[in-house]
Amino acid sequence: MFPTTLAPSRLTLILTTLVALGPSLTAARGQACGSDIRPIEVNQTTLHYFECGEGEPIVFVHGTLGDLNVFRTQAQTFATRFRVISYSRRYHPPNAPPQAHDVDALSAQAADLGALVKELKATPAHLVAHSHGASVALALAVEHPELVRSLVLGEPPVLSLLSRTAVGEATRQSALRQVIEPARKALESGNREEGLRLFAGPGSFDNFPPSVRKELVEKQAPALRLHLTEMSALMPPFDCGDLGKLKLPTLLVTGERSPAMFLLITAELEGCLEGESHVMVPEAGHGMHSDNPTFYNQTVLAFLQRR
Repeated sequence: MFPTTLAPSRLTLILTTLVALGPSLTAARGQACGSDIRPIEVNQTTLHYFECGEGEPIVFVHGTLGDLNVFRTQAQTFATRFRVISYSRRYHPPNAPPQAHDVDALSAQAADLGALVKELKATPAHLVAHSHGASVALALAVEHPELVRSLVLGEPPVLSLLSRTAVGEATRQSALRQVIEPARKALESGNREEGLRLFAGPGSFDNFPPSVRKELVEKQAPALRLHLTEMSALMPPFDCGDLGKLKLPTLLVTGERSPAMFLLITAELEGCLEGESHVMVPEAGHGMHSDNPTFYNQTVLAFLQRR
């Protein structure tokens, strides 16, 4: 989320997500983990999810420009030892797109996640989350720690924490000025392609295959537009003191090649949270779970099996 440039890792993440949407892949998997996608009603909306495996529940929470397919590789592997649930957050495909009057408040996303785990009788759940999905998971843990067994947070873009240092504040202002505001204005004016182009970074969007660009414009741009207009999503009001009260086992995951902004935020989280561990995935960027899935899977599984 909010890259100043779209590294190859981010391209890999988006391509993986969009390919997974194709019907040919679903058909080829047969009854493999993730082939049976189901609807569920929570908080007056319909979310789609899949689940497989048995044992302690793990819920995967995707980030911006993502959906329930983002963690397919992890779901297939983790389902041998856990009950795996992966869902599409509100406004993300195949859920209904946002309407003109909708808002994308972080509190509502966290409430959806809480309602989902309760409805599926999956509490307390290990939450394995990426980017803005990690902010959602963290928000639920702060509000309802009883629903959460542990947290695996992949670079949550908690921009508010950057204001704790001069370097961080300069980084935050740069992200707002160079990426978020230009992309938001383009999307609000109806120029979906330009908004995605600005969000992705110079040159990256145009390098996507035409089919990928079409998928992004049609299925992801509406949710991105709404997300960039909601400041509670962009600037979740996490207080370091409140975060320090969390007593949940937490694994912070970063990518070796991730933009500096995410590394700065993770450093702030390390200072706020108690009982956390931090691992850096080698040869990976912001999409660490797709860039180096072998290392990511082994590390996260080892962490979860100790909880």
